[in-house]
Amino acid sequence: MALAMDAENHIAMKRPRLGFLGVGWIGRHRMEAVLGTGFVDIVAIADASDEMAQEAGKLAPDAEIVSSLDDILDAGVDGVVIATPSALHAEQAIQALDRGVAVFCQKPLGRTAAEVNAVLEAARAADKLLGVDFSYRFTEGMQKIREIVHAGELGRIFAVDLVFHNAYGPDKPWFYEVEKSGGGCVMDLGVHLVDLALWTLDFPAVVQVSSALYAGGERLVAQPARVEDYAVASLDLETTACVQLACSWKLQAGCDAIISAAFYGTEGGAMLRNVNGSFYDFVAERYRGTAREILAEPPDAWGGGAVRDWAGRLAAGAGFEDDAERLAEVACVIDSIYQR
Repeated sequence: MALAMDAENHIAMKRPRLGFLGVGWIGRHRMEAVLGTGFVDIVAIADASDEMAQEAGKLAPDAEIVSSLDDILDAGVDGVVIATPSALHAEQAIQALDRGVAVFCQKPLGRTAAEVNAVLEAARAADKLLGVDFSYRFTEGMQKIREIVHAGELGRIFAVDLVFHNAYGPDKPWFYEVEKSGGGCVMDLGVHLVDLALWTLDFPAVVQVSSALYAGGERLVAQPARVEDYAVASLDLETTACVQLACSWKLQAGCDAIISAAFYGTEGGAMLRNVNGSFYDFVAERYRGTAREILAEPPDAWGGGAVRDWAGRLAAGAGFEDDAERLAEVACVIDSIYQR
């Protein structure tokens, strides 16, 4: 996946008019990222909190502060960036797509594969660009690891190990309600791991999924009514490779976070890992036996890479892209992890 083109490449292209729905911390950060491209105009902002909306308005003083998604769409936008609670994502994305507006959405796009497929159907029918904030794809380290995997430099990949442990939990109550969130740490963090594994390997078919979910140290039953705070899963791929992942909230981790994605092949290995418990700083290494070499290290301004890429494609006139179909494959794996 190419990163978004820089501003000078968009001189002759359309300047997308964007609306932002939901401008808490993540929404404002994505707003800053897309404003930094220099080739978009933010024309409308809406948030359930007037204080949040006003604060975001300082970043885009020419934008109108409005009350709803309908108001954003009525402003004649080309695209909308959605950063609202998870239960609203699919409905809001479909509403925008049905109005002929491109969508960039925070993950998860839907709480279930059925919701994700409904959004895809709307995007396909409207022929509009659809993006989801799978931001870890845009770390320099993962870009380089994917390149060497695709070039065959690691040989045949047979094992993938991924981890995302967060020593904190989300600070908003809706994250802890299954109906509103769709799930716990798997929906919040594990979805990144599933996407990274499949994206790096060019989306081989997943033939079997096994998993175990826990809450407060107690094993949960299938289709749990409680959100999980710890989960492990194993994915068997058509390539015969095995993907193993673990994720958690509030684990006694001894640091803020433990994040890694390791790919082991017959000719070598490569790993992305966070540095000193950071959520933002990553190093990527390539392994040959007991030797290692650095592929990438901080600093790396990767956080807004996905929305910048989406905005660049929108400016270039992109409509619905076949890559969006992969969103359904990730969602199906998440459903299987929850055994639903």
